[in-house]
Amino acid sequence: MVKQDRAARTRQSLILAAAEVFAQEGFAPASLAAISRRAGVSNGALHFHFETKKALAQAVEDEAVQTMRRITEVRTNEGDGALQALVDATHVLMSVLADDIVLRAGFELGGDPARGEGSRLRREWQRWIEDTLRRAEAEGGLAEGVSPADASPAIVAVTVGFEVLGGEDKGWLSEETIAGFWALMLPMLASRRQPVPVSPSPAGGARRTVMTSARSTD
Repeated sequence: MVKQDRAARTRQSLILAAAEVFAQEGFAPASLAAISRRAGVSNGALHFHFETKKALAQAVEDEAVQTMRRITEVRTNEGDGALQALVDATHVLMSVLADDIVLRAGFELGGDPARGEGSRLRREWQRWIEDTLRRAEAEGGLAEGVSPADASPAIVAVTVGFEVLGGEDKGWLSEETIAGFWALMLPMLASRRQPVPVSPSPAGGARRTVMTSARSTD
């Protein structure tokens, strides 16, 4: 059991170190030696857990996917309506992106042409937005004449743009920036017949909390 715990901690340290190196240097320039040094483990320990740099990048992306799924699943099940869930999930995702290096690296790895793979995170985010808009339509929450097919490309493009721009300037990920976007979008998107108007700010600050591992940000 002690060995298993130590192995799990070493693996997590390697994922965190890899995320930091990938985020700073990109996939191609990053070296396994630099990752092992940052994690404080030997090259042999790294290769025990991950045979290749590609496998290590996959582990970073896998963990980032799990974080994003926790964010979207919590908001889906909160019961405030689909559009409010979409607003809240956007706020939480951007907030976590600002602080969680593994989530940030997961997005960046997906967009790195040197890795030669598409972004699972962006695809999953797009699918969740599309599903949530269809749920909003079923609830009668969309404005007359607005369909999920009309709305989803704009929301996906803007939110992915925030994610990309936030890699250089965290101001793009701020609550004020995200609320400003939704303040512009919601009057065109949301039905005026909703009994409770959809707020462009997150509904209930306490519920923005998402379970993530404690990680360094820089």
